Amino acid sequence: MGNNFVSPAWLASATDDGGICVLDASWHMPASGRQGQHEYAQRRIPGAVFFDIDAFADPASDLPHMLPSAQAFSEATAALGISSDSHLVVYDSVGLFSAPRAWWMFKSFGHDGVSVLAGGLPAWERASLSLETGMPGLVSPGRGLDGAWRHGWIAEIESVTDALARADAVVIDARSPGRFSGSDPEPRPGLSSGHMPGAVNLPFQCLIDETSGKLLPADQLHAAFEALGVCADKEIITTCGSGVSACILALALDEIGLSASVYDGSWCEWATRMDASMIATGDEP
Repeated sequence: MGNNFVSPAWLASATDDGGICVLDASWHMPASGRQGQHEYAQRRIPGAVFFDIDAFADPASDLPHMLPSAQAFSEATAALGISSDSHLVVYDSVGLFSAPRAWWMFKSFGHDGVSVLAGGLPAWERASLSLETGMPGLVSPGRGLDGAWRHGWIAEIESVTDALARADAVVIDARSPGRFSGSDPEPRPGLSSGHMPGAVNLPFQCLIDETSGKLLPADQLHAAFEALGVCADKEIITTCGSGVSACILALALDEIGLSASVYDGSWCEWATRMDASMIATGDEP
């Protein structure tokens, strides 16, 4: 509880530690015109390797960046120099957007040695710390991870359907109010907007300080979740468009001592697998 973040100053002092592996997990929405790997080559924290959320995915799925198998994840992480005893520090170029997805992926495969850089790359730059540019050198392979999918971190469509029908569970949608209500289109062409009947809406931006790019203080996080009826006695599932910003909610909940599973398929799966009766519109759950 409350131990998921490290500061730029801490990371700068630890960069010579051979057990620390820094990952740039920058990812942007398809319509943004931005490419995380391209920006990584332009500027990054020294020694960081690029963690491609779209590449660390199940190639057999027609949904975006779904979790791969444990073996595939272990092999891919080994290629980045990661071993089961590595301490990972993940960051993104926005501040706090896609790094929580990487944090959640490693946690889901049983790797607890993972932290998020508070404020991300913008905070590193504000601290006037050095940057690296150009194509990186070769990475010495690691041994990969030993874990399998961890129960309680991942929700699939059947468990989400079950949770929506129960009073002792809550499904929290991290998308914008317009996408949740159905008044705004989804960013992915051909995908209906709206929400799961019974889900509640908490846009992920409401949990982040705009100036610092960090999560709000714990008391404000508590208040935001309690306003939706979230408590320790309920099963909590977070969801979003494709399983990225849902991880911000899961990270915030973990910071205040509450456990949540992330619906990996999220709205991309729900809106394409369910019929119209399971797609609600309007502001109410």
